[in-house]
Amino acid sequence: MNNNFYSNRPKRSKWEIRTIEIVIIGILIAMNIALSRVGISTPIVRITFAFLPIALLGILFGPLIAGTAAAFSDLLAFVLLGGVGGFFPGFTVSAFIGGVAYGFFLHRKNIHWWRIAAVVAFNTIFVNLTLNTIWILILTGNPLGVILPIRLAQNALTAVIHFVTIWFLATNPQLKNVYQKFSTAKK
Repeated sequence: MNNNFYSNRPKRSKWEIRTIEIVIIGILIAMNIALSRVGISTPIVRITFAFLPIALLGILFGPLIAGTAAAFSDLLAFVLLGGVGGFFPGFTVSAFIGGVAYGFFLHRKNIHWWRIAAVVAFNTIFVNLTLNTIWILILTGNPLGVILPIRLAQNALTAVIHFVTIWFLATNPQLKNVYQKFSTAKK
């Protein structure tokens, strides 16, 4: 038997996904849905750890898979668990853009504190404070002066939490070994 079985295999296409990778993506989508249901939630303020599985998808598989999985997770959560007031596609677009950002800033990169700060800043300012605030304004009809101060305070707090938790997950030596084993960022 040839001991170099894997070295003699043809190179994988960049679009080819192995079964184990599909399983990991599915588990992280399930984690995202579960974590989105646990936390502090009011009609205007929502604080959860649902961003972590999407950040991991971005680190492991890149922008396209992370964005698609985030959007799919948003749709699946609505179908399985129901949403308050009906489906709104704006939040699905926000989820996709946030996932793409994690993949763009963190996939196949040496993860430094400034990369994490950049993706957290992008998601906080553009996705959360801009897009999601617009979606909430459309849905609730509340004036911006009522919504924005609460959202600014929430996002200031969650930006720090996002940075610290992503930094821990991305730089943990034990987790780095797992990332190297299952990531599509292999050389």
